[in-house]
Amino acid sequence: MASAKIKKGDSVVVRSGKDKGRTGTVLQVMPKDGKVVVSGVNVAARHRKPTQENPQGGIDRREAPMHIAKVGLADPKDGKATRVRFETKDGKKVRVAVKSGETIDG
Repeated sequence: MASAKIKKGDSVVVRSGKDKGRTGTVLQVMPKDGKVVVSGVNVAARHRKPTQENPQGGIDRREAPMHIAKVGLADPKDGKATRVRFETKDGKKVRVAVKSGETIDG
C-alpha cells in the first residue's frame, strides 16, 4: 500500500471549489474513496424533523467529505498549499514539503 501524503491531523488548504483558500485540519481520511473531511470546510446543512431523541428538531451542520485532490498540505513555513514528496532521513521515510523543503513529520 502506498504511503499517505495527507494524514489525519494535518493542516490543509482548499485549492478549488466553493471553499477555495480556506484552511482547516483533517478530521478523517478515506483512502478507498479518495476523500478527506476537513474541519470547518464543505459544511452541509441537514434539516431534521423533531423526534423523541431530539424534540427541538432544527438544522444539523456537519463537514461533508471532499475529494483529496481539492486540498493541498499547508507548508509549515508560510501556510500556503504545497505538494508532498517522500525522502529517507536516518533510515526513516518522512514527508517533505516540496515548496520549502521542510520536514512535515519526524
